[in-house]
Amino acid sequence: MKIALVILAILILIAVLIGGSFISRRNQIAVKHVAIDAAWAQVDVVLQRRADLIPNLVETVKGYATQEQIVFGDIAKARAALIGAKTPSDKIAANGQLDSALSRLLVVVENYPQLKSNENFLRLQDELAGTENRIAIERRRYNEVVQDYNTYIATFPNSLVASMSGFVHNDAYFKADEGARSAPKVNFNFNNAPAATPAPAHP
Repeated sequence: MKIALVILAILILIAVLIGGSFISRRNQIAVKHVAIDAAWAQVDVVLQRRADLIPNLVETVKGYATQEQIVFGDIAKARAALIGAKTPSDKIAANGQLDSALSRLLVVVENYPQLKSNENFLRLQDELAGTENRIAIERRRYNEVVQDYNTYIATFPNSLVASMSGFVHNDAYFKADEGARSAPKVNFNFNNAPAATPAPAHP
């Protein structure tokens, strides 16, 4: 009887330890998952800020380059896709298209140096440059949080806990690919007239 009680006590102790470890790890995963949502909220704010600035910028440029309708149309479509996107993955994809379209707009601007005397354009230029910098910072932070979460749930026994609790790998990264995934370099220094080239997006 004593042996049976000892065995039972040991089994109960093991169950408590395993249960406690499971709960602790699940809570940690939940905290990291919530951190992703918080980081994305900051990204979303700055993406919306840029989306709000772009129409005024485009209208100002139109006053000097009315014939660039293809570029203006691409920007309008990309902006609409960004605003209409519901998930982080969709917004990241739409943002990449907007980056590409905005880069083409900045190339167009290089052909109209008289814009440098337009006070409204200069103000929008400064606001856009500041917003681009903020986007780079916030998406880098977001990527770091997502990577931390993915790394944590990929290791054993966290992977088992995540699977049992319904937590899955998050693929919604900002990727630093060339082309559409590059953030435009906002540079309107017409005195030196440099070519507007895209700068790689920070992961």
